[in-house]
Amino acid sequence: MSRHGRHGRLGRSPVIRPPLPPLETRMERFDLAVGTSAEFLRSAWPELREVRFEVADMPHASTEHGIPRWTVLRDAKRIILYRLPIERLSHLHRNDDLHKRIMIEGCVFRAAAEYLERDPWDLGPDRFRF
Repeated sequence: MSRHGRHGRLGRSPVIRPPLPPLETRMERFDLAVGTSAEFLRSAWPELREVRFEVADMPHASTEHGIPRWTVLRDAKRIILYRLPIERLSHLHRNDDLHKRIMIEGCVFRAAAEYLERDPWDLGPDRFRF
């Protein structure tokens, strides 16, 4: 079989562009940050293994302290993190992907600490030591 087409030319490039990397949305980045933080906490704390970490857009109502970033439901073994308040009401000194991810992970740690009734720094002491 010849490499040339019927007009004597080499094969042409495909009509379509090369595959592009999948687009990543803010919701997907948020879900990934929550999921990886939750998995770390579940592996480090047996009390969190049965806890479901969920993501919702907004809380149903505000409290006397303002708009909550998360809700802890101990009886139901659920922690609900609210994406929009976390993303929009947090003031970052540098607004880039790394600092956004650190902020989201910090919220997951603080919510889990509230669930466990501990200090957030107690949840991953070995992770933050140099």
